[in-house]
Parts: sequence; C-alpha cells; structure tokens
Amino acid sequence: QLQLVESGGGLVEAGGSLRLSCAASGRTFSSSNMAWFRQAPGKEREFVTAISWSGGRTYYADSVKGRFTISRDNAKNTVYLQMNSLKPEDTAVYYCAARPKTSPYGNTWPERSFGSWGQGTQVTVSS
Repeated sequence: QLQLVESGGGLVEAGGSLRLSCAASGRTFSSSNMAWFRQAPGKEREFVTAISWSGGRTYYADSVKGRFTISRDNAKNTVYLQMNSLKPEDTAVYYCAARPKTSPYGNTWPERSFGSWGQGTQVTVSS
C-alpha cells in the first residue's frame, strides 16, 4: 500500500483558488489510479475526481466539472488538485486515495475500491 500525505488546504474566499497536493511514498504510485474525495461536515464522504495511472484519463463529479482539475507527476510521486472558482459548498476535508490500475472497478470509483488513504486536508471557503 502507498502512504499518502495531502497538503495545500486552507481558508479562501468564494471565487478563489487553491491547489492541493498528495505526495505518495511507495513503489506502486506510477501503477496506481488516484482519486480525491471530500467530506463536508455532517455529510458522507463523496467522490470528487480521479486520474488514471498514466494520467491519460480523468473523471470528475458533476459538482466540480469545469472548476477543478486533477493532474499527476509520476516522477515526483505526486497528484494534484487545482480548485478554481471555489464555492462555500466546496468546504470539506479533502482526501487523496489510491488503488491499483488493475482494479476490477473500471471507471467507477466507490470508496471501498481504494486501499490507501491520506489523512485529509481541510479546505474552507468563506462567502
């Protein structure tokens, strides 16, 4: 399993931007599909975005399409989440997660399909 550490969270005004990073340690990063989830206060954790092991495919929840961009740098064992046009409803703890590229879940991203998780980073968007 990978060890994942998120960073880059903070407090930002509505309409602002933040970039989250997730640094991975382990030898399987470049063969892992990566995703970001988030959990708002009082709500269940939800899928935000995912990227394939090569970076060639990306997937987004409808709520963030056009505003968030996921990317990765396999040479640096890091995945990024660029968040633009932030809204108060984006306030949440953001988690990075990893699963092998051989996962049988294909283009679906249930939490149970991910075996490695970071500790989360808080993003707060003020109105």
